[in-house]
Amino acid sequence: MMAVGGIPVRSKVCATVSPIGGRSNDTARIQAAINVCPLGEVVQLTAGTFLIDGGNYIVINKGITLRGAGPDRTILAKTDGAKPFQSNVGSKPSPLILVGPSLFSSTDNVTDVHRSTDLTADAVKGAYTVKISDTAGFKPGQIVLLDEASGARWISDPQRRGEVWAAPDWRVVWRKHKPTVQYVDDFAPDAFPTTPRSAGSWFSRQDRPTSEIKQIASIAGDTITFTTPIHISYRLSHAAQLSVYSRPHVMNAGVEDMKLTGGDAGNLRFNWAAQSWAKNIDNTVWHDEGFSIHASFRVELREFYVHDAAWAQPGGGGYAISLSAGSSEVLIENGIAVRANKLIVARSAGAGSVVAYNYMDMSYINTQGSWVEVGLNASHMVGPHHVLFEGNYSHNADSDNTHGNSIYLTFFRNYLSGTRAPFENQAGGLIDDAAQSGNGPRRAAGLMAFSYWMTFAGNVLGSPGKMDGWIYETTFASGKPGIWMLGWDAVSPYPIDAKVAATAIRHGNFDYLTNTVKWDPSITGHTLPDSLYLPAKPAFFYAGHGYTWPWVDAAGATKLHVLPAKARYDAGTPFKQP
Repeated sequence: MMAVGGIPVRSKVCATVSPIGGRSNDTARIQAAINVCPLGEVVQLTAGTFLIDGGNYIVINKGITLRGAGPDRTILAKTDGAKPFQSNVGSKPSPLILVGPSLFSSTDNVTDVHRSTDLTADAVKGAYTVKISDTAGFKPGQIVLLDEASGARWISDPQRRGEVWAAPDWRVVWRKHKPTVQYVDDFAPDAFPTTPRSAGSWFSRQDRPTSEIKQIASIAGDTITFTTPIHISYRLSHAAQLSVYSRPHVMNAGVEDMKLTGGDAGNLRFNWAAQSWAKNIDNTVWHDEGFSIHASFRVELREFYVHDAAWAQPGGGGYAISLSAGSSEVLIENGIAVRANKLIVARSAGAGSVVAYNYMDMSYINTQGSWVEVGLNASHMVGPHHVLFEGNYSHNADSDNTHGNSIYLTFFRNYLSGTRAPFENQAGGLIDDAAQSGNGPRRAAGLMAFSYWMTFAGNVLGSPGKMDGWIYETTFASGKPGIWMLGWDAVSPYPIDAKVAATAIRHGNFDYLTNTVKWDPSITGHTLPDSLYLPAKPAFFYAGHGYTWPWVDAAGATKLHVLPAKARYDAGTPFKQP
């Protein structure tokens, strides 16, 4: 039986494990139970605290479920790992749980690709099939990687900073300038994305950041059919290829009903996993990423609470959720993410993913609390494309260009307040954007330079009664808070990329500055669907006392109703719907 969203309902318990207690390490006993558990069954952890110390971590390398007694009753803790407001890691940094065959790649590159085959015709967006030169080594059910070379070269920088290393069609813009832009360029003067071990291979095959992961449904002659459609076209002119991974992905594995704390190489990592999930997870006090989804396909995060990174700093040390290395068609739904450096990033990943009905707020830098970090986000390394953000509550939406650009993101029926909720900085002191005028950049909807072909539709922007001093279109250089901040850049002299606004679609958005709904004059239709991915009101909107859906209605008389995830956070019951 499959639950809504694709998570199996499993009831057969193969083993029950209780914590030893004291200072004893529980890793080996949990691992032993997993190793002998038959596919489709459950390793049940009782209430109590399980220690996962000494650089150890649990590996779920087959389709079973590891389930606790509840996120308030079963705790997996690394006591010699991450600590609140400390940048130090343990002597053997490790996660708490790994879903996948291995923590590390078995090949020389991050994607763990074993063999690649050229396409013989363009892979067309929306199609289910590709034609390849050699089908040997491919088989139905297999998880594969579809990608293409960037085709980048020196092009005149639209920000008038000389030249930038970008594709002529602007699909890919690497963070490499001539002359170099201080503090942000990823490449040395003599290094390029094609240079081995450069940023060109951080989260993709060398210089191939536009990618997505697929599953093969069938093979007939030279034609391979996938289970889901292709999300962007892959072209012969860009050396498009289909690749086999070195090892099979772990499929149908889940982690449920527990709290994770103290991981100093993430708390829960999905590495080379497919159709796997985490549900009802309290994820806190970690280094690197709370949830990491790497080289994975159709992973789900549901009803989660990821909060309070150990060290809320840029550089990868305090991200709440990360998609990387081509991870595709991920569903992140009905959760809470608060008080981390970045709440969500996508690095050369994200195609076909949905981030929906989450409360995501209070992203920050602990040593620079006045800096308003990005809220809703599918960027932070070149390559992300076609991610949907629907029905979320956050302080802003943006797309950063720190390590390159992202394209074709859609923000639909979100509430973007423009200011973070007040909270205590782990470094000490209250952060309150509404009261602290020096905090910034304050924006409801932003896009940094090179963020092209983005869509904002049906969103509600700003905070009622709190728009004094705000302007409608702002720039980073002005220092003024604004509803929109498009094409901005944070490096002096803060030039604007006008192509960002020119390629963006803004349709049917309401803002509390002008108190009007603004429609794109070139689009005649003014009726927006309830959802871009759901056929009907989802079950979690019926939970508790029941909630109005869609909860964001920019064109309606009532603009905002109640988001279930926000109601749980406000009630102090992150896993029980009031």
